[in-house]
Amino acid sequence: MTKGKIGALLTALSVLIGFGIIAGCSNEPAAANTSSAPKPALNVSAIQPVMRDIPMTLTANGSIAAWQEAIIGAEVSDLRLTEVNVQVGEAVRKGQVLAVFSDESVLADVAQSRAALAEAEANLADARDNAERAKQISDSGALSSQQVNQYLTGEKTARAKMQSAKAQLDSQLLRLKYTRVLASDDGVISSRSATLGAVAAKGQELFRMVRQNRLEWRGEVTAAEMAQLRPGITVSVEVPNVGSIKGKIRSLAPTLDVKSRNGLVYVDLPDAAQHGLRAGMFARGEFEIGINTGLLVPQDAISLREGFSYVFKLGEQNGELTKVTQVKVQLGRRTGDSLEIRSGLQPDDRLVASGASFLADGDVVRMVQQDTVRAMRQ
Repeated sequence: MTKGKIGALLTALSVLIGFGIIAGCSNEPAAANTSSAPKPALNVSAIQPVMRDIPMTLTANGSIAAWQEAIIGAEVSDLRLTEVNVQVGEAVRKGQVLAVFSDESVLADVAQSRAALAEAEANLADARDNAERAKQISDSGALSSQQVNQYLTGEKTARAKMQSAKAQLDSQLLRLKYTRVLASDDGVISSRSATLGAVAAKGQELFRMVRQNRLEWRGEVTAAEMAQLRPGITVSVEVPNVGSIKGKIRSLAPTLDVKSRNGLVYVDLPDAAQHGLRAGMFARGEFEIGINTGLLVPQDAISLREGFSYVFKLGEQNGELTKVTQVKVQLGRRTGDSLEIRSGLQPDDRLVASGASFLADGDVVRMVQQDTVRAMRQ
């Protein structure tokens, strides 16, 4: 390559480099302008806390149980069961025959007692006549006073024997009555140990019955919680995946458990069986103890981080853009989809309505909705 060509090539390169430097300098202000405008981290809507009445509640756990469970047992012994008329789960009425014992031997004993009573009554009649005659002739001297006393004593003895025979007959009639096992109240049979053909001992349990098919919930509460409760307070009782029902406190336990220091609250549950509830189910109860006012925000406006609760407060708006500040708050009660704020906010603070989990302290956001506050208050 000749020296002339090399010189021309170097000259062209110098020109191109000069143009590049000039172009780079002219683009620097545009780039600076672009980087100076902050990009919003999120499009958000604003909301304000709202003062509302909040139901004051206490929650407790416990079990559903029978209000009262009656034990129906055998009141005669050495008799065979010939009939068992009810099964577990059957509703019964007061006086209904649940089971029957064989009564042949009892009928024989009743007949024998009737005969013994008839004999005793006859002996009493004879002794009474002898005593009357002895009284009539006692003044004539035909009988000594000792003989007269013997006739009078004979009457008393005959009367005592007659009363004993009558008591024996009453006892046998009572045994005959007890050969028929009757329901002591309306209710539902919860347990049956009576077996057809078995010979029961006196006092042996045959049936258990939930009286009046009436259930109650027995909630366990602390001493401090019990001090806030009283009979008549409404309670919402719920069994997960089964059903819920409202009841009222019937009574509070007079003593606390010495180990747990907790006490029982007895809550009547009307028509609990019709709602699918059964004795023995574990249930959660919520006591309605009053109403007070609190500051509420939607749950979506709250961010949980490192075990603490935060909201993002909106600063002064610059066009559509606003800077947010992370504020730590203390939560209180829940009502629906809102949570009570006990500290950290004022009623006139403007907050990010949703998406707080995606923000950080100092982020810039774009406002897309301005009338959210009015919508909440309506």
